Amino acid sequence: MKKKELRNQQPNELKKMLSELRKELMQENAQIAIGTLPKNPGKIRHAKRTIATILTILHKKEVPGNE
Repeated sequence: MKKKELRNQQPNELKKMLSELRKELMQENAQIAIGTLPKNPGKIRHAKRTIATILTILHKKEVPGNE
């Protein structure tokens, strides 16, 4: 999802998406921990970046006077 699309989302939708991404990342990391190779290694990097972007957007929305 693009940053512009994420900015237009409501905070509760972003939090739901954040929890889903964290679960997905945890599953991918668990696969690596038990020794199996992930199907798509780039998925982990993408999930981490998207989580960081969502957290940044949520923080900007919560801080008053910051647009």
